[in-house]
Amino acid sequence: MTVALYHTDAYLQDFEATVAAVDGQAVALNRTAFYPGGGGQPHDLGTLALLGGPGDGPAWRVGKGRKDGDLIWHALEGGPPPAVGRLVRGRLDWARRYQLMRTHTAMHILCGVIFRDYGASVTGGNMEPLHGRMDFEFETMRQEFVRAIEEKVNVEIAAARDLRVAILPRDAAFQIPDLIRTKINLLPSGIAEVRTVEIVGLDLQADGGTHVANTREVGRMRIVDYKSKGKINKRLEVAVEDA
Repeated sequence: MTVALYHTDAYLQDFEATVAAVDGQAVALNRTAFYPGGGGQPHDLGTLALLGGPGDGPAWRVGKGRKDGDLIWHALEGGPPPAVGRLVRGRLDWARRYQLMRTHTAMHILCGVIFRDYGASVTGGNMEPLHGRMDFEFETMRQEFVRAIEEKVNVEIAAARDLRVAILPRDAAFQIPDLIRTKINLLPSGIAEVRTVEIVGLDLQADGGTHVANTREVGRMRIVDYKSKGKINKRLEVAVEDA
């Protein structure tokens, strides 16, 4: 089993772990701060270095991640991977991760504002560092409407709302109204616990990704484009900038 350290501490930049399994050029660790990707958020990048020997051990670049059952796998570049049982140190590409945290929180603020004020569900979304897109169940979309949404989102960013993370038993989590904001419930039926992310006073959703601790860290969000993706499916493309 891999302990997902990013679930409880999104600001953890380096960590020590033990290699739990090896599959070709990929390793699974007993604990990791590398987010493997999912829910529209890309996987983390960084390095993995061997510990426990004289001097600095070999280092590998960490690329694509994946979750498979209870294990989180890390694709490595830079020579044969470390053997099962070896002690390693992981270091995140922190600049990229923090940009993704800011972007992910901005997307939740956007979703929270639209759900609160217009009752529209999310039909899809994706993000890269400081850029993202989100699709909503809207029949029409006009320039004035888009600018009004952008203004409301930036008011919520400036409100310096704290974010809270909780891990709840499945039954307790699904007693929360509107916990799932996507049109289709993407949570696997077999999971026993649900991780929730709350923007205090604005939004509460089931979510497995990484976020900043306070909305003010987002900076500012601009809606850079909007388009129709169907009769009741409209896309907003956003950019996150420094305040």
